[in-house]
Amino acid sequence: MSESSLGPGLPDWRQQFAEEARAEQPDLATLCLLIGAVADPGLGQTGLDEAQIELDRLAGLLPFRPVGPRSWAVALAELLGAHCGFEGAPADYQRLESSLLPEVLRHRRGLPILLSVVWLEVARRAGAPVYGVALPGHFVVGFGRPGGGPEEQVLADPFDAGRLLTGADAELLVAGATGEPLDPAMLRAADPLDIVLRILNNIRAWAAARPERSDVQLWAVELSLLLPAHPARLRYERAQLLVQRGDFASGAVEMEEYADVVEPVEPLTAEAIRGRARAARARLN
Repeated sequence: MSESSLGPGLPDWRQQFAEEARAEQPDLATLCLLIGAVADPGLGQTGLDEAQIELDRLAGLLPFRPVGPRSWAVALAELLGAHCGFEGAPADYQRLESSLLPEVLRHRRGLPILLSVVWLEVARRAGAPVYGVALPGHFVVGFGRPGGGPEEQVLADPFDAGRLLTGADAELLVAGATGEPLDPAMLRAADPLDIVLRILNNIRAWAAARPERSDVQLWAVELSLLLPAHPARLRYERAQLLVQRGDFASGAVEMEEYADVVEPVEPLTAEAIRGRARAARARLN
């Protein structure tokens, strides 16, 4: 979508998202805020600026510069969890706003990964050795050296107001999500673009359970496709959504293009997809 198609003077948030995602060092806060701008066009540049200012303000509320990963984790828990009230609840999984950083900053409620983004951005601004930890099914924040011992790496759960996690706690979170033991590789620092893709996956899942919100699923897929690395099957999901929303011709074209991609390894799947493309074209008559 070009800027001219949006109307004179209106920013193209998707283009900005694509440019930031391909920057040498993509900025996590900027990408998350641009997701919020796509979700709510009324947010505007002013809303994005206000969100960045709020992150700066929160970082400035830390009363001292902690020393050591545990001290940092405790200080952030006291500030963001106890004092500012950032936390989550099961009901937050039912709200799209729980995946949008501007809304999470405003209401101080969200999914684990979005609350973790708040922690990451506030702690980073304050100078903390902080990073995201993408445990299966539950995103948390790490301080110190990724994968280090108890004194070198401290994990905190922003969804639980910043509760510090023991090794046993982390093992229980992983076992509850996968039924498998904790793999030390799970404790490594998450890449910012992987965090963004996981957020968009959450939005897609939320919208997929609500067929009336196929518009949300479509823009979440389209933003995912703008990331340098993404699952190829997202192209097929976009094609299906286009057909679902009545754009039969465009959907059929994308199905055929995806069939060409998968044919070398899955020829039967490719033929089935071409059949769906023909069915979509037939609905034009």
